Order: sequence, then structure tokens, then C-alpha cells
Amino acid sequence: MDVLMSCLQDTSLAEANSFSPSMPISPSSMINQYKFEDEPELKDLFITVDDPESHITAIETFITYRVVTKTSRGEFDSCEYEVRRRYQDFLWLKSKLEEAHPTLIIPPLPEKFVMKGMVERFSDEFIETRRKALHKFLNRIADHPTLTFNEDFKIFLTAQAWELSSHKKQGPGLLSRMGQTVRAVASSVRGGVKNRPEMFTEMNDYMETFSHKINVLDKIAHRIYKEEREYFNEMKEYGPIHTLWSASEEDIADSLKGVASCIDKCCKATEKRMAGLSENLLPIIHEYVLYSEILMGVLKRRDQIQSELDSKVDALANKKADKDLFSEEIGKLEDKVECANNALKADWDRWKQNMQYDMRSAFTNVADNNLHYYEECLATWESFLASQTVDHHGEEDSEDRP
Repeated sequence: MDVLMSCLQDTSLAEANSFSPSMPISPSSMINQYKFEDEPELKDLFITVDDPESHITAIETFITYRVVTKTSRGEFDSCEYEVRRRYQDFLWLKSKLEEAHPTLIIPPLPEKFVMKGMVERFSDEFIETRRKALHKFLNRIADHPTLTFNEDFKIFLTAQAWELSSHKKQGPGLLSRMGQTVRAVASSVRGGVKNRPEMFTEMNDYMETFSHKINVLDKIAHRIYKEEREYFNEMKEYGPIHTLWSASEEDIADSLKGVASCIDKCCKATEKRMAGLSENLLPIIHEYVLYSEILMGVLKRRDQIQSELDSKVDALANKKADKDLFSEEIGKLEDKVECANNALKADWDRWKQNMQYDMRSAFTNVADNNLHYYEECLATWESFLASQTVDHHGEEDSEDRP
């Protein structure tokens, strides 16, 4: 765990405030419309994901989750909704949000398949881990100052299964999204953007370093958990061994049973510490592994918009097209670039504050759990040793009596 903390202290990850580009802010700027945290009394949308159910058909097996929404917003026809959604529905929502807000940071979804060796697909542990991740996904959207008012998000929360299925067939399809991706990739292949503002170059450099560090942390955290589980499995065998041993050693039977009891208590404490790692640390770190991929994609989409503007400006300068027509297109692209830049600036600051809070909370929680674990185990063994000392002195006193 010390390795994890030392990695976190690296300047590229722990000093998240090191990137704070100065920029002019006008009263009407989009960044002024965003808040990091809403006041509790202003929260008007509450979402819960629970009650997973397995569904088995002739062609597939899948899980649905109940999504309960309570709200006081006027744009909703009711104050409470209850629908069931499967993982594919969450994927659809994420793609629609990315399509509508290409330069906003859309929260990540858990991967469709889990890492081999961690949990089995459709096991209770896997389903519960995914439920928590889906719950966090929806609530991150609900707490976002822009995404929370997205129409597709509202439909996701309120529409019955058949209504959602009908709605999913509308709008731009897969080919349209593929076309956007191809253009973005082509833009990056051509050598990037000539006139990219310095702050976005700094963002890109920051994310490359962050991505490397968070992936290292992810691997270390999983290795620590694996070693902790191996230690736990071995320790589970030691208690019963000492209990069996005590049956054949009458003179030290009580001491051996005491050792077995201490091992059992430490084994239970180790299990609690493992639960803390799997429930609090591993999901947080891996979520930000996914976030790093999302942010790199957002930066590429911003560059693609900038690249379109640059190519139009170059064409106009070279007089390769009608001046009036291109001037109008350039004006629209300039507005589009400004909106994209403002959206990303605001979301970037908001994301970094969330990241700092989540990382600090996760590692503080791990440190507290470790302190509690060692204190509990130390007290267990000290109590046992003290009892053995008392018994030993008592035996010596009885032997000294005439």
C-alpha cells in the first residue's frame, strides 16, 4: 500500500492544482454558468439503481436493473418514475450524450466484461459491482449542470421499455457516429491542429501523464488485492490446524486454542480490509482509468472542430473558394470552436475537483482501514500474550508453595 501512496504523491497526479491556466472570463461565459457543487436544498433530481433481475431467453441471458427517479422539476409529468433498464440501455444513453455534447466529459460506464480472475460474470459480486457503477453513472449525470437537462436522459429515466425501444430507433445511427470518429482520427493523423490554444496542449500533456500514472496505480491496486486474498486464504487454514494440534497436546492445549482464536479474529479483520479495497479503492481508481480514455477522446473531438476551422481559414487565404460563402462558414465554425472551448474549460475544472476529492477520499479511507486493521490485530495478540503471562506466573506461584 506504501507503493500506492508514493505513486499518488507524484507531481503529475497529486498536484492536480498545478494546471490552472489563466483565461479571461466574461459574465456570459459558459464557465460562469457551471458550479462544482449545488447546494443540498437545490437538488431536485434523485436517482436510485437497485433490484437486479436475471432474464433468460432462447438467445441470451442478461440482467435488468430497476431505476427509480424522484424529482420536483416542472418539465417532468410526474414526481416519481420506476423503469427497468439493461446494460445496453445505459450504453445507448452514453452514446447519445456524447453525440449531443462532444466536448463535455461524459461519466464512464463499467466495461461490459470484467477483468479475468476478479469475479465471474453474472455472479452476485459482479452484479452488485455493476449496479453500484451504474448508480454512480446516472447520479454523476444528474449532478452535472448541463447533462442533467439532456432530453435523452429524461427519456431514459421515464420511458417504458417499448417507448425507449422506439425512441432508440430515431436520430443519427451507427454510421453517423462512425463518420464522426473517422474524421476525428483523420484529423489527428494529419498532424494535429496548427492553432490549438496553449491551454489545450497543456491539458493534453496532463492527460497523457495522468493516464500513465492512473494505469500504474490500477495495476498495483489489483496486485495488492490479489496478494491480500492469497494471504487470507492461507491464514484461514492456520486456525483449524492449531485447533487440531491442541487435541494431541494436553499441556499446551489452551495456548494452542488461544492462538487459533487469535488467527481467526485476524482472519476476519483481513476479510474486512479486503472488502474495503474491493468496494472503495479499486472501483475509484479504475473509474479514473476509464475517465482518462474519455478525456483523451474529448480533447480529440475539440481538436477536430478546431481543424475544420483551420482548414476553412486556409482555403479562404488561398482563395480556393467563394469568399462570402467561406466567410459565413468560418463565422459559424468560430462560434462552434468557442462553445466547445468554453464547455471543455468548465468541465475540465469541475472534473479535476471531483478527481481530487475522490482520490483523497479513497486513499484516506484505505489509510483509516489499515490503521484499524493493525490496531485490531495488535490488540488481539497483546491480549492473548498477557493472558499467557498471567497463567505462567500463576503456575510458578503454585509450585513455590510448601
